[in-house]
Amino acid sequence: MVQYFDKIAHRYDTWYQTKVGQYVDRTEKKLIFSMIKTKRGKALDLGCGTGNYTTELYRRGFDVIGVDLSQEMLKIAKSKLPNVLFIRANAYNLPFKKEVFDLVLSVTMFEFIYEPEKVLNEIHRVLKPGGEVVIGTMNGRSLWFLFKRFKSIFIETAYRYARFYTPKELETLLTNTGFDNVESRGIIFFPPFFPFVEIAEKVDQKFNKNLKSIGAFIAVRGIKK
Repeated sequence: MVQYFDKIAHRYDTWYQTKVGQYVDRTEKKLIFSMIKTKRGKALDLGCGTGNYTTELYRRGFDVIGVDLSQEMLKIAKSKLPNVLFIRANAYNLPFKKEVFDLVLSVTMFEFIYEPEKVLNEIHRVLKPGGEVVIGTMNGRSLWFLFKRFKSIFIETAYRYARFYTPKELETLLTNTGFDNVESRGIIFFPPFFPFVEIAEKVDQKFNKNLKSIGAFIAVRGIKK
């Protein structure tokens, strides 16, 4: 899996320049940052990739550290944010002392791990009491997912290697790890070839709570007791 992300790192960000990529990026970020209640402090971007969310956390004033296992992805992230610390590390064994971070954010990483309970235990360990975790991932029950999964049969994409969750499954994982005040939302209800982006965005903003079980992108939030 790491080899795959090393291989595609040089072209990973180009998708965000497409019309669909721009729509998805701003829509997901609206959801993620509407859920984050922490406004300052020390943040960990776990599975930071090329630094997309690391950049946003830094822009918002967080003292942020990015962690990823792909060396090639980290090279790109470092070129964007030379003043930010990026560390190549495994999410199963984070190189931090306990109770270090006010916020742990992880977006589109959980699809590619095989022991989510172990990673969540590490997140819980490095968070301060009262610290916040927000996880964003793809929903296995969405139209978007079904289209992408079918496409990956013929063209190698990350979806070929991914594991997907439902909002309920994510909530259960966080609750079982000991997180409190657990909540989830979902967004992006139309497949990627839907031509009317303005309509899609209006639906996204209105129904991210009520229709979360069918959103292509889902996010869950919890607080360390």
